[in-house]
Amino acid sequence: MATQFEQIKAEEEALLCRSYSRYPLALVRGEGARVWDADGKEYIDLLAGIAVTALGHANEEIACVMEKQARTLLHVSNLFYQRAQLALAKQLLETAHFDKAFFCNSGAEANEAAIKLARRYMRKVKSREAFDIITLEGCFHGRTYGALAATGRANLQEGFQPFPEGFSQVPASNIGALEAAITSQTAAVLLEVVQGEGGIVPLPVTYVQQVEALCRTKGILFIVDEVQAGLCRTGKFWAFQHYGVQPDILTTAKALANGLPMGAMLTTDEVSQGFEAGSHATTFGGGELVAAVAARVIEIMRRDRLDERAAASGAYLKERLARLQEEVPNAIREVRGLGLMLGIELAVDAPAVWKELLARGVICNLSHNVTLRLLPPLTIEKTDLDRFVDILGDILKKTSVK
Repeated sequence: MATQFEQIKAEEEALLCRSYSRYPLALVRGEGARVWDADGKEYIDLLAGIAVTALGHANEEIACVMEKQARTLLHVSNLFYQRAQLALAKQLLETAHFDKAFFCNSGAEANEAAIKLARRYMRKVKSREAFDIITLEGCFHGRTYGALAATGRANLQEGFQPFPEGFSQVPASNIGALEAAITSQTAAVLLEVVQGEGGIVPLPVTYVQQVEALCRTKGILFIVDEVQAGLCRTGKFWAFQHYGVQPDILTTAKALANGLPMGAMLTTDEVSQGFEAGSHATTFGGGELVAAVAARVIEIMRRDRLDERAAASGAYLKERLARLQEEVPNAIREVRGLGLMLGIELAVDAPAVWKELLARGVICNLSHNVTLRLLPPLTIEKTDLDRFVDILGDILKKTSVK
């Protein structure tokens, strides 16, 4: 007799487009940092919906906001003024130096908004025919056409050409290459200060500061993509705050509404002049339900100092992993990252290790077939982190002797 998982898998193959490589699980319930599959097995969730459920699964405060708002007003469109958007904007803008917000539905849409704003600001406000967006090798900015052109990964672009023009890439951490790539047609530099999909790679502090300085010297915009790294994930509210810089535009999403589709672009008063009524829009972005939830998410993050908690939990986990690396030096090549955004690059068969972790009840991500990517809820308990390290250590000790 087929298991619940096998039944669900067979039904999906008959009904859905095959655009995902699924993990061999069908998850049906979650609570905090734990999830359960269709056959009742429990897992420690170190992925959190890819850095999304930062407050944990089935958060009671968020559930109450959703229920109340669902019984009040779900959607009216952006043709109308909405209080929930204002409450959210105030909360977000108080966390950094930005003055204006634009709300959308995802990280890719936030990056599309940033790209459009940068180009329109240069043309309409600065009267410059500048449109080129420079990004870094190894980056990931989304899967819509503009964001994917900015990403520039051949394996993700295959079969979708031609792409929009006006995007170029340079090697990361090479300020000379960046300076050489800037022309009179350059509008902005767009980068992740911590590359997430690239395998949790924090950029060097000096390099990021040099990028900002170069942007100021050349009169172009400095944009940071914090779709994954933002919202307390790295131990600061925003990842760029580790670097002592002030971007012109920031994009974020993932954890913003703890599971509901929500993205945002934040910018300064000056750069916001690039948009005017009708220049950019979205039907669903910042609707009453998602805005009300996101406002409470930000309130909870600030109230409970989840940036500080992520910093402390991340430091604890890195210290435990460092000890494990001493025990199995031939198995772990590097542990890197900030806060609770960590990557463990393995020197052994990483896919086999990932598969065994899953079999033993631990969910994480495998990046580029070599790095275990950890993005747990910011509220995860140390006991769960300890359990993960113990299980990983047991697997690696057995793997490394093969």
